[in-house]
Amino acid sequence: MITRPLRLATAALAGLALLAGSTSARQAAEPVDADAIARIRDEGLNRSQAGELFTHLVDRIGPRLAGSPEYDEAAAWARDRLAAWGLENARLEPFEFGRGWQLEKFTLEMIAPRYMPLVGYPEAWSPSTAGEIEADVVFLGERSADEVEAVRGDLRGDAVMTAGQVTNFIRTDRVQPTEQPEVEPEPAARGRGGRGGRGGRGGRGGEAGPSPAQRINAAIREGGAAVQLKPSRGEHGTLFVQAGRDNADDLLPKVVLIGEHYNLLARLSAQGLPVRVRVNVQARFLDDDLTNDNVLAELPGTDPALADEVVMLGAHLDSWHTATGATDNADGSAAVLEAMRILTAIDAKPRRTIRVALWGAEEEGLIGSRAWVEANLEGDERVEARRRLMVYFNVDPGKGPIYGWFLENNAAARPIFDAWLAPFLDLGARRNVPRGIGSTDHVSFNRAGVPGFNPVQDYVGYDVREHHTNVDTAERIDRADIRQNAVILASFVLHAANRPEPIPSEVRR
Repeated sequence: MITRPLRLATAALAGLALLAGSTSARQAAEPVDADAIARIRDEGLNRSQAGELFTHLVDRIGPRLAGSPEYDEAAAWARDRLAAWGLENARLEPFEFGRGWQLEKFTLEMIAPRYMPLVGYPEAWSPSTAGEIEADVVFLGERSADEVEAVRGDLRGDAVMTAGQVTNFIRTDRVQPTEQPEVEPEPAARGRGGRGGRGGRGGRGGEAGPSPAQRINAAIREGGAAVQLKPSRGEHGTLFVQAGRDNADDLLPKVVLIGEHYNLLARLSAQGLPVRVRVNVQARFLDDDLTNDNVLAELPGTDPALADEVVMLGAHLDSWHTATGATDNADGSAAVLEAMRILTAIDAKPRRTIRVALWGAEEEGLIGSRAWVEANLEGDERVEARRRLMVYFNVDPGKGPIYGWFLENNAAARPIFDAWLAPFLDLGARRNVPRGIGSTDHVSFNRAGVPGFNPVQDYVGYDVREHHTNVDTAERIDRADIRQNAVILASFVLHAANRPEPIPSEVRR
Protein backbone atom coordinates (compact mmCIF):
# COMPACT_ATOMS: atom_id res chain seq x y z
CA MET A 1 0.00 0.00 0.00
CA ILE A 2 1.28 3.50 -0.86
CA THR A 3 0.90 5.69 2.22
CA ARG A 4 -0.51 9.19 2.04
CA PRO A 5 2.81 10.86 3.05
CA LEU A 6 4.58 8.93 0.29
CA ARG A 7 1.96 9.97 -2.24
CA LEU A 8 2.32 13.60 -1.16
CA ALA A 9 6.10 13.44 -1.37
CA THR A 10 5.92 11.87 -4.83
CA ALA A 11 3.47 14.52 -5.98
CA ALA A 12 5.69 17.28 -4.60
CA LEU A 13 8.74 15.96 -6.44
CA ALA A 14 6.74 15.68 -9.64
CA GLY A 15 5.54 19.24 -9.19
CA LEU A 16 9.09 20.51 -8.73
CA ALA A 17 10.23 18.69 -11.84
CA LEU A 18 7.31 20.13 -13.80
CA LEU A 19 8.08 23.64 -12.60
CA ALA A 20 11.76 23.27 -13.44
CA GLY A 21 10.97 22.03 -16.91
CA SER A 22 8.25 24.56 -17.69
CA THR A 23 10.29 27.57 -16.57
CA SER A 24 13.73 26.63 -17.88
CA ALA A 25 13.21 28.43 -21.18
CA ARG A 26 11.95 31.56 -19.46
CA GLN A 27 14.90 31.56 -17.04
CA ALA A 28 17.53 31.16 -19.70
CA ALA A 29 17.84 34.88 -20.48
CA GLU A 30 17.84 36.08 -16.84
CA PRO A 31 21.16 35.73 -14.99
CA VAL A 32 21.25 34.43 -11.42
CA ASP A 33 24.18 35.10 -9.07
CA ALA A 34 24.86 31.65 -7.64
CA ASP A 35 27.69 32.87 -5.42
CA ALA A 36 25.54 35.58 -3.81
CA ILE A 37 22.72 33.07 -3.26
CA ALA A 38 25.12 30.62 -1.61
CA ARG A 39 26.35 33.30 0.79
CA ILE A 40 22.80 34.43 1.55
CA ARG A 41 21.68 30.87 2.22
CA ASP A 42 24.67 30.15 4.45
CA GLU A 43 24.12 33.24 6.58
CA GLY A 44 20.32 33.03 6.65
CA LEU A 45 20.04 29.32 7.39
CA ASN A 46 23.07 28.76 9.63
CA ARG A 47 23.37 32.00 11.61
CA SER A 48 19.83 33.29 11.52
CA GLN A 49 18.47 35.84 13.98
CA ALA A 50 14.94 35.64 12.55
CA GLY A 51 13.54 33.71 15.52
CA GLU A 52 14.91 36.20 18.03
CA LEU A 53 13.53 39.15 16.06
CA PHE A 54 10.10 37.54 15.82
CA THR A 55 10.05 36.62 19.51
CA HIS A 56 10.95 40.16 20.54
CA LEU A 57 8.00 41.54 18.58
CA VAL A 58 5.36 39.05 19.73
CA ASP A 59 6.48 38.36 23.32
CA ARG A 60 8.48 41.34 24.55
CA ILE A 61 6.41 44.02 22.82
CA GLY A 62 3.13 42.26 21.98
CA PRO A 63 0.19 43.91 20.17
CA ARG A 64 1.31 46.92 18.11
CA LEU A 65 -1.85 48.93 17.49
CA ALA A 66 -1.08 52.03 15.44
CA GLY A 67 -0.67 55.07 17.68
CA SER A 68 -0.06 53.02 20.83
CA PRO A 69 3.02 53.05 23.08
CA GLU A 70 3.70 49.45 22.02
CA TYR A 71 3.83 50.46 18.37
CA ASP A 72 6.21 53.31 19.22
CA GLU A 73 8.42 50.86 21.12
CA ALA A 74 8.47 48.45 18.17
CA ALA A 75 9.32 51.20 15.69
CA ALA A 76 12.20 52.55 17.80
CA TRP A 77 13.51 49.02 18.37
CA ALA A 78 13.42 48.22 14.64
CA ARG A 79 15.19 51.47 13.78
CA ASP A 80 17.91 50.70 16.32
CA ARG A 81 18.35 47.16 14.96
CA LEU A 82 18.82 48.48 11.44
CA ALA A 83 21.34 51.06 12.60
CA ALA A 84 23.27 48.46 14.63
CA TRP A 85 23.64 46.28 11.53
CA GLY A 86 25.23 49.17 9.67
CA LEU A 87 22.42 50.44 7.47
CA GLU A 88 22.55 54.15 6.81
CA ASN A 89 20.11 56.83 7.90
CA ALA A 90 17.97 54.50 10.03
CA ARG A 91 15.10 56.76 11.01
CA LEU A 92 11.48 57.27 12.00
CA GLU A 93 9.39 59.26 9.54
CA PRO A 94 6.15 60.63 11.06
CA PHE A 95 2.83 60.89 9.25
CA GLU A 96 -0.54 62.27 10.31
CA PHE A 97 -2.67 59.65 12.01
CA GLY A 98 -4.91 60.90 14.82
CA ARG A 99 -5.54 59.81 18.38
CA GLY A 100 -4.01 56.62 19.65
CA TRP A 101 -5.83 54.25 22.02
CA GLN A 102 -4.79 51.97 24.85
CA LEU A 103 -6.90 49.44 26.76
CA GLU A 104 -6.22 49.48 30.51
CA LYS A 105 -8.91 47.22 31.99
CA PHE A 106 -11.70 44.98 30.74
CA THR A 107 -14.39 42.77 32.30
CA LEU A 108 -17.26 40.96 30.60
CA GLU A 109 -19.59 38.59 32.52
CA MET A 110 -23.16 37.38 32.34
CA ILE A 111 -24.74 37.68 35.81
CA ALA A 112 -28.35 36.65 35.00
CA PRO A 113 -30.10 34.29 34.49
CA ARG A 114 -26.88 32.67 35.82
CA TYR A 115 -23.25 33.60 36.22
CA MET A 116 -20.91 32.95 33.29
CA PRO A 117 -17.69 34.63 32.15
CA LEU A 118 -18.05 35.76 28.55
CA VAL A 119 -15.33 35.86 25.90
CA GLY A 120 -15.09 39.20 24.21
CA TYR A 121 -12.89 42.21 23.59
CA PRO A 122 -13.50 45.95 23.15
CA GLU A 123 -13.13 47.36 19.68
CA ALA A 124 -10.12 49.56 19.17
CA TRP A 125 -10.95 53.20 19.95
CA SER A 126 -13.96 52.18 22.04
CA PRO A 127 -14.71 54.75 24.74
CA SER A 128 -14.76 53.62 28.36
CA THR A 129 -17.87 52.59 30.22
CA ALA A 130 -18.89 54.60 33.27
CA GLY A 131 -16.83 52.36 35.52
CA GLU A 132 -18.00 48.79 36.11
CA ILE A 133 -21.63 48.66 35.08
CA GLU A 134 -24.42 46.11 35.28
CA ALA A 135 -26.90 46.31 32.44
CA ASP A 136 -29.96 44.56 31.07
CA VAL A 137 -29.38 42.97 27.67
CA VAL A 138 -31.76 44.17 24.95
CA PHE A 139 -31.70 42.16 21.72
CA LEU A 140 -32.71 44.25 18.69
CA GLY A 141 -31.30 41.98 16.04
CA GLU A 142 -34.62 41.36 14.29
CA ARG A 143 -35.81 44.98 14.26
CA SER A 144 -35.74 47.53 11.47
CA ALA A 145 -34.27 51.00 11.78
CA ASP A 146 -37.76 52.46 12.16
CA GLU A 147 -38.53 50.03 15.00
CA VAL A 148 -35.29 50.77 16.82
CA GLU A 149 -35.82 54.51 16.50
CA ALA A 150 -39.30 54.06 17.99
CA VAL A 151 -37.92 52.43 21.18
CA ARG A 152 -34.76 54.51 21.61
CA GLY A 153 -36.20 56.10 24.75
CA ASP A 154 -36.30 52.70 26.46
CA LEU A 155 -32.59 51.86 26.00
CA ARG A 156 -30.98 54.05 28.65
CA GLY A 157 -28.37 52.11 30.61
CA ASP A 158 -28.88 48.91 28.60
CA ALA A 159 -26.44 46.57 26.85
CA VAL A 160 -27.83 46.60 23.32
CA MET A 161 -27.37 43.89 20.67
CA THR A 162 -28.23 45.16 17.20
CA ALA A 163 -27.06 42.27 14.99
CA GLY A 164 -28.89 39.01 14.43
CA GLN A 165 -27.56 35.67 15.58
CA VAL A 166 -24.41 34.47 13.83
CA THR A 167 -25.19 31.79 11.28
CA ASN A 168 -22.50 32.54 8.67
CA PHE A 169 -19.39 31.53 10.59
CA ILE A 170 -16.11 31.87 8.70
CA ARG A 171 -15.25 28.27 7.87
CA THR A 172 -13.21 28.49 4.66
CA ASP A 173 -9.72 29.81 4.00
CA ARG A 174 -8.80 31.44 0.72
CA VAL A 175 -7.68 29.16 -2.10
CA GLN A 176 -3.96 28.44 -2.42
CA PRO A 177 -3.15 29.92 -5.86
CA THR A 178 -0.04 27.80 -6.44
CA GLU A 179 -2.26 24.71 -6.33
CA GLN A 180 -4.69 26.04 -8.95
CA PRO A 181 -4.35 25.95 -12.74
CA GLU A 182 -3.15 29.19 -14.24
CA VAL A 183 -5.85 31.23 -15.96
CA GLU A 184 -5.08 34.23 -18.12
CA PRO A 185 -6.76 37.21 -16.40
CA GLU A 186 -9.46 39.14 -18.17
CA PRO A 187 -8.32 42.52 -19.50
CA ALA A 188 -10.55 44.32 -16.99
CA ALA A 189 -8.69 42.61 -14.16
CA ARG A 190 -5.37 44.19 -15.10
CA GLY A 191 -5.66 46.93 -12.52
CA ARG A 192 -3.49 48.41 -9.85
CA GLY A 193 -4.76 46.42 -6.88
CA GLY A 194 -7.59 46.81 -4.42
CA ARG A 195 -8.40 49.90 -2.44
CA GLY A 196 -7.92 50.51 1.24
CA GLY A 197 -7.05 48.14 4.06
CA ARG A 198 -8.59 44.80 4.83
CA GLY A 199 -11.96 45.06 6.50
CA GLY A 200 -12.61 48.48 4.99
CA ARG A 201 -16.09 49.86 4.60
CA GLY A 202 -17.28 50.67 1.11
CA GLY A 203 -19.46 53.53 0.00
CA ARG A 204 -23.20 53.40 -0.71
CA GLY A 205 -23.05 54.11 -4.43
CA GLY A 206 -24.14 57.74 -4.04
CA GLU A 207 -27.29 56.89 -2.06
CA ALA A 208 -28.36 59.90 0.02
CA GLY A 209 -28.92 59.78 3.77
CA PRO A 210 -27.71 57.41 6.46
CA SER A 211 -27.94 53.66 5.99
CA PRO A 212 -30.25 51.54 8.18
CA ALA A 213 -27.23 50.41 10.22
CA GLN A 214 -26.15 54.03 10.74
CA ARG A 215 -29.67 54.95 11.83
CA ILE A 216 -29.76 52.08 14.32
CA ASN A 217 -26.38 53.01 15.79
CA ALA A 218 -27.44 56.63 16.10
CA ALA A 219 -30.68 55.62 17.81
CA ILE A 220 -29.02 53.50 20.48
CA ARG A 221 -26.46 56.25 21.16
CA GLU A 222 -29.15 58.90 21.42
CA GLY A 223 -31.19 56.59 23.62
CA GLY A 224 -28.39 56.43 26.19
CA ALA A 225 -27.39 52.78 25.88
CA ALA A 226 -24.52 51.88 28.21
CA VAL A 227 -22.69 49.56 25.81
CA GLN A 228 -23.16 47.92 22.42
CA LEU A 229 -22.51 44.19 22.17
CA LYS A 230 -21.42 43.00 18.71
CA PRO A 231 -20.86 39.50 17.29
CA SER A 232 -17.80 37.93 15.70
CA ARG A 233 -18.09 35.44 12.84
CA GLY A 234 -15.20 33.38 14.20
CA GLU A 235 -15.97 29.85 15.33
CA HIS A 236 -14.66 27.70 18.19
CA GLY A 237 -13.91 30.74 20.33
CA THR A 238 -12.15 32.71 17.60
CA LEU A 239 -12.74 36.41 18.00
CA PHE A 240 -12.30 38.76 15.05
CA VAL A 241 -11.90 42.29 16.38
CA GLN A 242 -10.85 45.44 14.60
CA ALA A 243 -12.46 48.85 14.14
CA GLY A 244 -12.68 51.87 11.93
CA ARG A 245 -10.67 54.99 12.62
CA ASP A 246 -11.23 56.97 15.79
CA ASN A 247 -14.57 58.81 15.88
CA ALA A 248 -14.51 61.44 18.60
CA ASP A 249 -18.28 61.97 18.31
CA ASP A 250 -19.13 58.31 19.06
CA LEU A 251 -19.19 57.95 22.85
CA LEU A 252 -20.83 54.51 22.95
CA PRO A 253 -18.54 51.72 24.25
CA LYS A 254 -18.42 48.70 21.95
CA VAL A 255 -17.55 45.12 22.87
CA VAL A 256 -17.28 42.20 20.44
CA LEU A 257 -18.23 38.70 21.68
CA ILE A 258 -17.31 35.35 20.21
CA GLY A 259 -20.18 34.18 18.04
CA GLU A 260 -21.20 31.35 20.35
CA HIS A 261 -21.58 33.65 23.37
CA TYR A 262 -23.36 36.34 21.35
CA ASN A 263 -25.82 33.72 20.14
CA LEU A 264 -26.35 32.46 23.70
CA LEU A 265 -27.36 35.92 24.92
CA ALA A 266 -29.62 36.34 21.89
CA ARG A 267 -31.35 32.99 22.48
CA LEU A 268 -31.88 33.67 26.18
CA SER A 269 -33.39 37.06 25.36
CA ALA A 270 -35.64 35.52 22.71
CA GLN A 271 -36.95 33.11 25.38
CA GLY A 272 -38.06 36.07 27.49
CA LEU A 273 -35.52 35.48 30.25
CA PRO A 274 -34.04 38.51 32.03
CA VAL A 275 -30.42 38.67 30.84
CA ARG A 276 -27.93 40.94 32.59
CA VAL A 277 -24.22 41.51 32.05
CA ARG A 278 -21.42 43.12 34.00
CA VAL A 279 -19.09 45.15 31.79
CA ASN A 280 -16.09 47.33 32.49
CA VAL A 281 -14.15 48.94 29.65
CA GLN A 282 -11.42 51.32 30.73
CA ALA A 283 -9.47 52.74 27.80
CA ARG A 284 -7.32 55.80 27.33
CA PHE A 285 -7.18 58.03 24.28
CA LEU A 286 -3.67 59.18 23.38
CA ASP A 287 -3.79 62.66 21.91
CA ASP A 288 -0.47 64.24 22.91
CA ASP A 289 0.99 63.23 19.53
CA LEU A 290 -1.34 62.77 16.57
CA THR A 291 1.34 61.29 14.32
CA ASN A 292 2.50 57.71 13.79
CA ASP A 293 5.87 56.62 12.37
CA ASN A 294 7.23 54.60 9.48
CA VAL A 295 10.69 53.06 9.92
CA LEU A 296 13.19 53.44 7.06
CA ALA A 297 16.88 52.85 6.36
CA GLU A 298 19.18 52.30 3.38
CA LEU A 299 21.94 50.02 2.18
CA PRO A 300 23.65 52.40 -0.26
CA GLY A 301 24.30 51.46 -3.86
CA THR A 302 27.88 51.21 -5.07
CA ASP A 303 27.56 51.74 -8.84
CA PRO A 304 27.97 55.46 -9.66
CA ALA A 305 25.64 55.06 -12.61
CA LEU A 306 22.88 53.30 -10.64
CA ALA A 307 23.32 54.23 -6.97
CA ASP A 308 20.61 56.90 -7.09
CA GLU A 309 18.11 54.23 -8.13
CA VAL A 310 16.32 52.31 -5.39
CA VAL A 311 14.98 48.82 -4.76
CA MET A 312 12.61 48.76 -1.81
CA LEU A 313 11.57 46.02 0.65
CA GLY A 314 8.87 46.44 3.27
CA ALA A 315 6.20 45.06 5.58
CA HIS A 316 3.77 46.60 8.01
CA LEU A 317 4.81 46.66 11.65
CA ASP A 318 1.45 47.44 13.26
CA SER A 319 -1.18 44.91 14.30
CA TRP A 320 -4.60 44.75 15.90
CA HIS A 321 -4.86 44.60 19.65
CA THR A 322 -6.47 41.31 20.72
CA ALA A 323 -3.42 39.06 20.27
CA THR A 324 0.21 39.64 19.37
CA GLY A 325 -0.11 39.97 15.60
CA ALA A 326 2.14 36.99 14.89
CA THR A 327 0.95 36.15 11.37
CA ASP A 328 -0.20 39.71 10.74
CA ASN A 329 2.48 40.85 10.59
CA ALA A 330 5.30 40.12 13.05
CA ASP A 331 6.52 37.26 10.87
CA GLY A 332 6.69 39.54 7.83
CA SER A 333 8.42 42.32 9.76
CA ALA A 334 10.94 39.87 11.24
CA ALA A 335 11.66 38.41 7.78
CA VAL A 336 12.28 41.88 6.32
CA LEU A 337 14.59 42.83 9.17
CA GLU A 338 16.45 39.54 8.90
CA ALA A 339 16.82 39.96 5.12
CA MET A 340 18.55 43.27 5.68
CA ARG A 341 20.73 41.80 8.41
CA ILE A 342 21.78 39.01 6.04
CA LEU A 343 22.79 41.50 3.35
CA THR A 344 24.94 43.48 5.76
CA ALA A 345 26.41 40.31 7.27
CA ILE A 346 27.62 39.06 3.87
CA ASP A 347 28.89 42.55 3.04
CA ALA A 348 26.66 42.81 0.00
CA LYS A 349 27.58 45.62 -2.39
CA PRO A 350 24.39 46.30 -4.35
CA ARG A 351 24.69 48.43 -7.47
CA ARG A 352 21.45 50.22 -6.64
CA THR A 353 20.47 51.44 -3.17
CA ILE A 354 18.27 49.04 -1.19
CA ARG A 355 15.76 50.79 1.05
CA VAL A 356 13.85 49.01 3.80
CA ALA A 357 10.56 50.23 5.26
CA LEU A 358 8.34 49.05 8.09
CA TRP A 359 4.96 50.74 7.75
CA GLY A 360 2.63 52.01 10.43
CA ALA A 361 -1.18 52.01 10.38
CA GLU A 362 -1.58 49.51 7.55
CA GLU A 363 -4.51 47.98 9.39
CA GLU A 364 -6.44 51.25 9.32
CA GLY A 365 -6.20 51.54 5.53
CA LEU A 366 -2.55 51.46 4.33
CA ILE A 367 -2.13 54.86 5.96
CA GLY A 368 1.63 54.76 6.55
CA SER A 369 2.63 53.54 3.10
CA ARG A 370 0.11 55.82 1.41
CA ALA A 371 1.46 58.83 3.30
CA TRP A 372 5.02 57.96 2.29
CA VAL A 373 4.08 57.42 -1.36
CA GLU A 374 2.11 60.66 -1.47
CA ALA A 375 5.02 62.60 0.03
CA ASN A 376 7.76 60.99 -2.06
CA LEU A 377 6.34 59.62 -5.31
CA GLU A 378 3.06 61.13 -6.40
CA GLY A 379 2.51 64.18 -8.57
CA ASP A 380 3.87 65.49 -11.83
CA GLU A 381 6.87 66.98 -10.05
CA ARG A 382 8.01 63.51 -8.88
CA VAL A 383 8.25 61.70 -12.20
CA GLU A 384 11.99 61.31 -11.69
CA ALA A 385 11.51 59.93 -8.16
CA ARG A 386 9.16 57.29 -9.54
CA ARG A 387 11.64 56.43 -12.26
CA ARG A 388 14.41 55.97 -9.71
CA LEU A 389 12.32 53.60 -7.56
CA MET A 390 12.74 50.40 -9.56
CA VAL A 391 10.49 48.01 -7.60
CA TYR A 392 8.84 47.50 -4.21
CA PHE A 393 8.65 44.06 -2.57
CA ASN A 394 6.11 43.72 0.27
CA VAL A 395 5.44 40.92 2.79
CA ASP A 396 2.06 40.67 4.47
CA PRO A 397 -0.96 38.37 3.98
CA GLY A 398 -0.43 34.75 4.94
CA LYS A 399 2.26 32.88 6.85
CA GLY A 400 4.61 29.98 6.24
CA PRO A 401 7.04 29.58 3.33
CA ILE A 402 7.23 31.94 0.39
CA TYR A 403 5.88 29.78 -2.43
CA GLY A 404 6.30 32.42 -5.11
CA TRP A 405 5.01 35.88 -5.98
CA PHE A 406 1.77 37.40 -7.15
CA LEU A 407 2.89 38.92 -10.44
CA GLU A 408 0.15 41.56 -10.63
CA ASN A 409 -0.66 40.45 -14.20
CA ASN A 410 2.83 41.59 -15.25
CA ALA A 411 3.76 39.04 -17.91
CA ALA A 412 7.06 40.77 -18.65
CA ALA A 413 8.23 40.22 -15.07
CA ARG A 414 7.43 36.50 -15.17
CA PRO A 415 10.73 35.19 -16.61
CA ILE A 416 12.72 37.38 -14.23
CA PHE A 417 10.87 36.21 -11.13
CA ASP A 418 10.87 32.60 -12.31
CA ALA A 419 14.65 32.66 -12.64
CA TRP A 420 15.12 34.27 -9.23
CA LEU A 421 12.74 31.79 -7.54
CA ALA A 422 14.16 28.60 -9.06
CA PRO A 423 17.19 28.33 -6.71
CA PHE A 424 14.82 27.96 -3.74
CA LEU A 425 12.68 25.01 -4.83
CA ASP A 426 14.45 22.90 -2.21
CA LEU A 427 13.34 25.36 0.49
CA GLY A 428 9.66 25.04 -0.37
CA ALA A 429 9.29 27.53 -3.21
CA ARG A 430 6.75 26.45 -5.87
CA ARG A 431 5.93 28.94 -8.60
CA ASN A 432 4.89 32.49 -9.29
CA VAL A 433 1.26 33.16 -10.15
CA PRO A 434 0.05 35.66 -12.76
CA ARG A 435 -2.69 37.40 -10.83
CA GLY A 436 -2.39 40.11 -8.23
CA ILE A 437 -3.47 40.58 -4.65
CA GLY A 438 -4.99 43.70 -3.11
CA SER A 439 -5.42 45.36 0.26
CA THR A 440 -1.84 45.57 1.44
CA ASP A 441 0.99 48.07 1.17
CA HIS A 442 2.31 47.24 -2.31
CA VAL A 443 -1.00 48.64 -3.61
CA SER A 444 0.14 52.13 -2.56
CA PHE A 445 3.11 51.79 -4.91
CA ASN A 446 1.17 50.30 -7.81
CA ARG A 447 -1.28 53.21 -7.65
CA ALA A 448 1.62 55.64 -7.97
CA GLY A 449 3.03 53.83 -10.99
CA VAL A 450 5.81 51.86 -9.27
CA PRO A 451 5.66 48.06 -9.67
CA GLY A 452 4.94 46.44 -6.32
CA PHE A 453 4.69 42.74 -5.49
CA ASN A 454 3.66 40.54 -2.57
CA PRO A 455 4.62 36.86 -2.09
CA VAL A 456 2.27 33.90 -2.17
CA GLN A 457 2.34 32.14 1.21
CA ASP A 458 0.27 29.60 3.15
CA TYR A 459 -3.37 30.37 4.03
CA VAL A 460 -4.38 27.23 5.91
CA GLY A 461 -6.09 28.48 9.06
CA TYR A 462 -5.22 32.07 8.22
CA ASP A 463 -8.66 33.40 7.29
CA VAL A 464 -10.62 31.02 9.52
CA ARG A 465 -8.53 31.26 12.65
CA GLU A 466 -5.79 33.89 12.69
CA HIS A 467 -6.38 37.00 10.59
CA HIS A 468 -7.24 39.85 13.02
CA THR A 469 -8.17 37.48 15.86
CA ASN A 470 -7.49 36.74 19.50
CA VAL A 471 -5.42 33.68 18.54
CA ASP A 472 -2.94 35.35 16.18
CA THR A 473 -0.14 34.31 18.49
CA ALA A 474 3.40 32.99 18.29
CA GLU A 475 2.21 29.38 18.23
CA ARG A 476 0.89 29.91 14.68
CA ILE A 477 4.38 30.45 13.25
CA ASP A 478 7.22 28.04 12.48
CA ARG A 479 10.40 30.06 12.82
CA ALA A 480 12.01 27.99 10.06
CA ASP A 481 9.54 29.62 7.68
CA ILE A 482 10.75 33.09 8.68
CA ARG A 483 14.30 31.96 7.91
CA GLN A 484 13.18 30.80 4.48
CA ASN A 485 11.30 34.04 3.89
CA ALA A 486 14.32 36.16 4.78
CA VAL A 487 16.68 34.22 2.51
CA ILE A 488 14.36 34.57 -0.49
CA LEU A 489 13.70 38.25 0.22
CA ALA A 490 17.41 39.01 0.54
CA SER A 491 18.11 37.27 -2.75
CA PHE A 492 15.29 38.99 -4.63
CA VAL A 493 16.18 42.52 -3.52
CA LEU A 494 19.88 41.95 -4.21
CA HIS A 495 19.19 40.57 -7.68
CA ALA A 496 16.85 43.49 -8.40
CA ALA A 497 19.46 45.95 -7.17
CA ASN A 498 22.13 44.42 -9.42
CA ARG A 499 19.99 43.92 -12.52
CA PRO A 500 21.19 46.06 -15.47
CA GLU A 501 17.63 47.03 -16.46
CA PRO A 502 14.56 47.98 -14.38
CA ILE A 503 11.75 45.54 -13.71
CA PRO A 504 9.34 45.99 -16.65
CA SER A 505 5.85 46.97 -15.66
CA GLU A 506 2.64 48.26 -17.19
CA VAL A 507 1.88 50.37 -14.10
CA ARG A 508 5.01 52.51 -14.36
CA ARG A 509 4.24 56.12 -15.15
